[in-house]
Amino acid sequence: MGKGSFFETEPGVELYYEDHGDGPPIVFVPGWTFTTEVFRHQFAHFSKRHRVVSFDPRSQGRSTLVLTGNDYTTQSADLCRLIDHLGLQNPVLVGWSAASLTVWGVVRNRGTAPLRGIVTIDMPPAPLTGRDEDWTEFDMPGAMAFYQALMTPKGHRDIVTWYAREIMVQRGLTEAELDWIVSQSTSTPCWAAAAYCAAAWFSDFLPEAKVVDQALPGLFVVADSSADKALPYLKRHLSNTEVELLGGHFMFWEHPDQFNAILDAFIAKLN
Repeated sequence: MGKGSFFETEPGVELYYEDHGDGPPIVFVPGWTFTTEVFRHQFAHFSKRHRVVSFDPRSQGRSTLVLTGNDYTTQSADLCRLIDHLGLQNPVLVGWSAASLTVWGVVRNRGTAPLRGIVTIDMPPAPLTGRDEDWTEFDMPGAMAFYQALMTPKGHRDIVTWYAREIMVQRGLTEAELDWIVSQSTSTPCWAAAAYCAAAWFSDFLPEAKVVDQALPGLFVVADSSADKALPYLKRHLSNTEVELLGGHFMFWEHPDQFNAILDAFIAKLN
């Protein structure tokens, strides 16, 4: 990935973005507290045949740190403005983790007509329902513990360290890899991380996911550990959307060749 650029999404708020390659556009949206850097394997692969775009959401990475708008409704609006700024026509949107809510938010804002397809990576459209039969990100005690850990910088570091080792990656991480993952997340201050966390837990984009299921090619890439709950949930609510199982929560980084092949196959069907 090369030198990026900045775009002013609203007065005083700049978003850092990367824009490489030429061809049908793909927009990769990093998840909670992370940056464009997580998609380096996807930029290397897809920019050979596509225009590949990603950005650091507000308060994440190199984008402006702000007190307001650290939620997925605002992040969706920021993404819509970036798409307009770059003149992207019929992009495929790929949202990782909580950024799946961001891409469903684009459908809430603009419908499905401006889009070519939607790919969401390991996130249910309603992350915390309180119903045992649902696919959710956490149960309520787990969500409370995660949120409470974000009250201090040390707690933020500790919870991301645990999450990286236990949820994100299936193999053992080197110290350098773990340090990089933790530094990615903690580039967002803990108070902004907590705001985004609460915004995710209390979102419900199932209506938008159902619109996509009926009107637009869609793909869920789901971690192996989520399969028991995710597969029956998706069959029940979103039966037209494709599903692929792969690795852990960070599978596109840990298993880039397999992930890229899955995405290549999905995009080939759009042609």
